[in-house]
Amino acid sequence: MLMVANPILSQAILLITGAILFYAALTDLKQFKIPNELIVVLVGMFVLYALLSGQGTRILWNLSLAGVIFLTMLFFYSQHWVGGGDVKIITVAFLWVGMRCALMFTILLFVFASVHSLAATFGWAAAQQNEGDRRKRIPFAPSVAAALVGTFMSGCLQPAS
Repeated sequence: MLMVANPILSQAILLITGAILFYAALTDLKQFKIPNELIVVLVGMFVLYALLSGQGTRILWNLSLAGVIFLTMLFFYSQHWVGGGDVKIITVAFLWVGMRCALMFTILLFVFASVHSLAATFGWAAAQQNEGDRRKRIPFAPSVAAALVGTFMSGCLQPAS
């Protein structure tokens, strides 16, 4: 079933998704975990947005990019460089942005993750000590959420005219 583009509903989906991302960021900050239910909801919101914004034809391309990112992140996970929640949230973020907005999202993610890492270094942000080494872990969802909301706000995901 192909839905007709509805700009008002698609914008509402972006607002709701922004709120869900904010909740995911807060949860990760407090618990260093990202619930699977939030990831499932974010995937569902993407499908709704793609259909309501008239971008349903991009779903397969976005899924392909998300799949490549997922496989790449699995390598980092296997090396214990990222957590399972990080794999999930970054995969769903690339599902949202697709190739069209991947560069903007990646630049924003670099900026927000760098600021967060710096803040954690100075003790201004939450961090956990890794067992067995001197490395610290920071929650990644706040940086991903900020970068994804920034990408939403840039208008990059709007349908091409």
